[in-house]
Amino acid sequence: MPAVVKVWDPYVRVFHWGLVLSFAIAWVSADEMRELHEFAGYTAGSLVVARLLLGAAGSRYARFSQFVRRPSRIIAYAGDVVVHRERRYLGHNPLGGLMVLALIALIAAIATTGWLQTTDAYWGIEWVEDLHRRLVNVLIGCVMLHLIGVLVASLRHGENLVRAMVTGLKRAPEPGDVI
Repeated sequence: MPAVVKVWDPYVRVFHWGLVLSFAIAWVSADEMRELHEFAGYTAGSLVVARLLLGAAGSRYARFSQFVRRPSRIIAYAGDVVVHRERRYLGHNPLGGLMVLALIALIAAIATTGWLQTTDAYWGIEWVEDLHRRLVNVLIGCVMLHLIGVLVASLRHGENLVRAMVTGLKRAPEPGDVI
């Protein structure tokens, strides 16, 4: 059995799966169950606020400083993926880090536009409702890209990234890996 190391702390894992669950509940309850939809939306928004705090002062692989990369590095990594020579990252790879930022920003914007619809100033305002729906559609597209990226990285590097996000454990670094 290969050696493993702890990468994702319990909060990162609870945040990740909590966000998956709260978004799924919000999505399926959007038309018929307003109270459940709002509760799931507030939960997602609260998770994002907590994640922002953890991104500044959390464990090593939870910190934004560990996985937020310059655009040139993200582009170079994407080129490496295309030609099948990307390096394995113990934490988020540059494209994964970009996706984390995009998903957090989208959830924050969706939660904000959802909340605005509950206020006197913006209740029933069409552009807010339209923006909320459009952001959800963009988020669904990003989630699909995220899942494709997880699948590709899992296959290319021979490790189950979904299991890693459940257990917190990944295969120990090998020469050439980015720690």
